[in-house]
Amino acid sequence: MSKPKIAIVVGSTRAARFADVPAQWIAKIAKTHADIDVEIVDLRDWPLPFFDEVASSAWAPSQNEVAQRWQKKVAEFDGFIFTAAEYNHAPTGVLKNAIDYAANEWNKKPAGFVGYGSVGGARAVEQLRLIAVELQMAPVKSAVHIAWGDFLAVRQGEKKLEDLEHLNQSAAALVNDVAWWAKVLKAARAADAIAGEAQAA
Repeated sequence: MSKPKIAIVVGSTRAARFADVPAQWIAKIAKTHADIDVEIVDLRDWPLPFFDEVASSAWAPSQNEVAQRWQKKVAEFDGFIFTAAEYNHAPTGVLKNAIDYAANEWNKKPAGFVGYGSVGGARAVEQLRLIAVELQMAPVKSAVHIAWGDFLAVRQGEKKLEDLEHLNQSAAALVNDVAWWAKVLKAARAADAIAGEAQAA
């Protein structure tokens, strides 16, 4: 079986976003993990309109061409790490919209989070965990929370994320958890597919 493929989803599209910094940092750490392949998925490359379909793609095929391509992209991966900026105690609208534009493609795959902003993006991450459960994902316990003081120090160029050992430890735990669950759930999905084919034969 091939190695699980993990997406680092950049959850902000603002011109002045900070998201590139944690996305590149967590991707670099993840790429040192021998058991997974890693790809950064930037929502800037997926200009999805505000959700305007007749129903979730779980119930009716999406009509929007970008949405169709997005669903195929999500389906390529076996696990996800989302960067999560916190806007008014919640995740970004663009990230929630992108999540809503897929459905079954998220199912039975792990989700991890790198939060930043006030209290380390914890409130945005908590909401994303609830959303992940509704999509039958497996949100992992480990997470990275880049608290306000660390965020400002990195944003102002006084430090780099790789200089902050407590964050590096959290990142390593997060990647290990996502990798473990991705491997286990990929095997389980493959077993389900084989069982389904046997029943259909």
